[in-house]
Amino acid sequence: MDPGNPVIGFCADGMAAERRGDTAAARAAFGSAWEISTDDYDRCVAAHYLARHQDSPEQALEWNDRSLRLALQVGDDRIRGYLPSLYLNLGHSYEELGDLVAARTHYETATRSQDALGADAYGDLVRDGIRRGLSRTGGEPR
Repeated sequence: MDPGNPVIGFCADGMAAERRGDTAAARAAFGSAWEISTDDYDRCVAAHYLARHQDSPEQALEWNDRSLRLALQVGDDRIRGYLPSLYLNLGHSYEELGDLVAARTHYETATRSQDALGADAYGDLVRDGIRRGLSRTGGEPR
């Protein structure tokens, strides 16, 4: 991700606010990222973070779904390493709402896209989330 991109900057600010426990500031920063986004890539990133700070599981699902739909419209490799996390989060949203079949389907899709993840802490975190999601929903961890 380009740290010079103002959308990414707002999202980084939001993540810092989360680490401080300031959810209001995090939500405001992610909202600002959404407001200034100018293309599907920027909107995808902002929506991904906005999903984390919704008032209901249904709203989180809407933002996670929006993020994935936008990502799939980007049409280039900028989003490739991001897709496993998007499918993971969408699976988690469905799981939170009790739709374990849809959740498992998204966790399985995340598994098929996880080859795009790096061999780093972020990749490990996403792979572990996928494995745990599959385990909770009756899928086969890989």
